[in-house]
Amino acid sequence: MANTPVSVNGTDYAWPQAPVVVVCVDGSEPAYMDEAIVAGRMPWLAGVRQSGTNRIAQCVVPSFTNPNNISIVTGTPPAVHGISGNFFYDPATGEEVMMNDPKFMRCDTLLATFADAGAKVVVVTAKDKLRRQLGHKLKGVCFSSEKADEATLAENGIEGVVDLVGMPVPSVYSAELSEFIFAAGVKIMERDRPDIMYLSTTDYVQHKHAPGTDKANEFYAMMDGYWAQLDALGCTVALTADHGMNAKHDPATGAVNVIYLQDLTDEWLGAGKARVILPITDPYVVHHGALGSYATIYINDAAMRETVAGKLAAMDGVLEVMSNKDACARFELPSERVGDLVVTSEKHMTLGSSADKHDLSGLTEPLRSHGGPTEQSVPLIVNRATPTLTADAPLRNFSVFDVALNYAQGSIEQRGAAE
Repeated sequence: MANTPVSVNGTDYAWPQAPVVVVCVDGSEPAYMDEAIVAGRMPWLAGVRQSGTNRIAQCVVPSFTNPNNISIVTGTPPAVHGISGNFFYDPATGEEVMMNDPKFMRCDTLLATFADAGAKVVVVTAKDKLRRQLGHKLKGVCFSSEKADEATLAENGIEGVVDLVGMPVPSVYSAELSEFIFAAGVKIMERDRPDIMYLSTTDYVQHKHAPGTDKANEFYAMMDGYWAQLDALGCTVALTADHGMNAKHDPATGAVNVIYLQDLTDEWLGAGKARVILPITDPYVVHHGALGSYATIYINDAAMRETVAGKLAAMDGVLEVMSNKDACARFELPSERVGDLVVTSEKHMTLGSSADKHDLSGLTEPLRSHGGPTEQSVPLIVNRATPTLTADAPLRNFSVFDVALNYAQGSIEQRGAAE
């Protein structure tokens, strides 16, 4: 086993002294854990928050799945790794495309770098859309619960996953899609004891159920049980999220709160003068109907940009309208993958393109969604104390591997010395 630090994208990471499991709980607004603990549904986490590390961190904006997961596994903001959303417009080709291809990534992951240094690395994610980027250049195990039954040694570094886990492949629209991840993680940890494991869930439950509801508490109780098993196996368990989640509907009627930006720009400028891109867009629109709290707009004419920016900034429900330059500086984004304007919405508002382009028939519960700064606060929790970590230092969710490897391992060494 190597003992020297591994350098990844300008940060040195200590070699794991015990298995390190980093969990990204998709859409985990901090209140979900708070409410589940109050309800007595997360006894393991309640203890860890007292004895370990319990912090609030800030995620990447746009607060969507792809940019944040890639930030977590690279330890960098999108300006470095290049993933600015789930979906983007490529002006060079004139095409609107998903950003789930590894070709869009501009740096290596710490997962692949540790594996190259000799570490045994395992990645399990919910949806296959993210699996290819998380596994980019990785010489290890990487598969999704969505397609666990298709995993092969050649493609995924593992086979026979369904038999190993003892669960059928779940529906992509289910809490079980995330449970499969943890069940697989525990089985693989018991059998293979990897050095580093990354587990990334889906936010299906959080999109449908508010903190403190029975369904949400049941989901968090399930996770708590698996985390306790990983802890009992001697793992350093570090928890964070890719983004938070907020209600985006009228509390009295349940109607969606939305501003349709393409309809407005067409009205103000004429059709075809502006192009609205919603980076939340992905194939799984049942969750959110492609409505989130962050959008970007391409407008070639400078005077038209000023007109649209002024009108939008004056609207109720709009949090902020920024130029490409200002937004990319503030949120550390790759400027050539962001439009001329960036728009964010208030806490309980969403942004859409045109009303006739959003199929909201799959929203069986009042809309909950994410994307902007109002969903930026996320938990960062480790089942080890980190006494040398500055108590009031601002943390990002993509600091989680730094905290787990460079700060939390000291408590392992101290415990060993005491024994």
